[in-house]
Amino acid sequence: MKKFFLVFLLSLILNAFSYSQKFAFVDTDYILNNVPTYESAKEQLEQVSKKWQKEIEDKYKEIETMYKKYQTEKHLFSEEMRIQRENEIVNSEKEVKKLQKKYFGKDGDLFKKRQDLIKPIQDEIYKYIEEIASEGDFAIIFDTATSAGSILYTNPKHDKSDEILQKMGYK
Repeated sequence: MKKFFLVFLLSLILNAFSYSQKFAFVDTDYILNNVPTYESAKEQLEQVSKKWQKEIEDKYKEIETMYKKYQTEKHLFSEEMRIQRENEIVNSEKEVKKLQKKYFGKDGDLFKKRQDLIKPIQDEIYKYIEEIASEGDFAIIFDTATSAGSILYTNPKHDKSDEILQKMGYK
């Protein structure tokens, strides 16, 4: 209810100033999906992710095999050998978790690769959004792809997504 009230209040305030302001919207998902380099970048990310995921899964399978072998043979080992094998298994698990974090963690390799491949495309889109905003004297340009329901109605004549694509040299 608070969120609705805030959106309502914001829309009233914007409405009060809208008499002299111009608004537009774009759909960045639509733009991205119509940029061939974005599709290529997504495919590269997917391939890298699958490769790393398979590597992690294979290492976990190796650990599982080590553990099963240990379980069947542990009664043959001395106490010292059992402890040594248990430590090997635990250390292997730690290494795999460390590798998993390196690849898929918050600032991991996949995040960095995504930044290298997709951020330049996004920066180009935002550059053209700013250009259209200043050329058209728009006060605000909304992104309908990330609005999370805060835009209840949009008039298609204000959609500048195709204009962004044209400025980028697509379609």
